[in-house]
Amino acid sequence: MSNNILKFAMNRNTSVEKINGGNLRSVCRLRDTFTDAEVVIEVKMPDMEICAISGYFRHAGWGEIEDLDRRLQAVMGVRVAAGMLKIIKGLMGEEEKIQQIVYMVEECCHGVILTLTRKVLLKAPDDEAGKVSFYSNMVKKSIRLYDRCAAFAKGTPLVAELEAEKAKGGA
Repeated sequence: MSNNILKFAMNRNTSVEKINGGNLRSVCRLRDTFTDAEVVIEVKMPDMEICAISGYFRHAGWGEIEDLDRRLQAVMGVRVAAGMLKIIKGLMGEEEKIQQIVYMVEECCHGVILTLTRKVLLKAPDDEAGKVSFYSNMVKKSIRLYDRCAAFAKGTPLVAELEAEKAKGGA
């Protein structure tokens, strides 16, 4: 085998669990050939405010982000709701070295939202065509779901109709 072949592997996952007092803990982890990172947020319920946050970020080329804790603490009190992405970027910054961690904070928030929409997701019909139509319409009604999880990622069957409408100049 040639030594000139590049090898890259990536795994990103987000999980959400109920913790003390009904609050939610959302964890986003990223492991790839160059990066080891994690963000953990706690969301106070029912206010949906970030009440605790921590994380780390190690990159083979960049090392650690020196002021990461300060940047993470800046989003304390942000409400997990419409407009949060712009607020998070504004508070944490948009420099290249911080983009991945900002995305991970956003992923944690989206995980909380998807957890709270679980009851809606369970209302999908049992037949395959009905499920695709149900979820497709759900994404159309709440466009913020688009490309925010594997099921609603670009190019998947659940968003194919939406992407076709966009290509035609609709939606």
